[in-house]
Amino acid sequence: MSQRRDFLAANSGLRVARPGFVLLARPNGELGKRYGITITKRIGNAVVRNRMKRRFRELLWDALPGEGLPNHDHILIGREGGVERDFAAMRAELSGALRRAAEGKGDPPRRRGSNRPRKGNRR
Repeated sequence: MSQRRDFLAANSGLRVARPGFVLLARPNGELGKRYGITITKRIGNAVVRNRMKRRFRELLWDALPGEGLPNHDHILIGREGGVERDFAAMRAELSGALRRAAEGKGDPPRRRGSNRPRKGNRR
């Protein structure tokens, strides 16, 4: 996936958080198994982000054909510390996250901190 609207649409789907990443899964009609990767600048410099993308891409290529949800978009969002995690542990976490998503068991949606001023409400 490369279009912003696909990533935004997937954000309304099922969310499964793990220590190294967050998996978003959302039905896409009849488009098959698709994947996307998001790594923010907060994670590190370009070298670190690209290394993390390569690791995620390899994980997805290995896991999605057998364990991915049919006709779903799968998005991995990198978390801090994910680049240092053991690859085998991340593979096991991805399998668990995909299994949980297949059961329809997602994590509750994120809440913003109540003491954090929102845009327009700054003092």
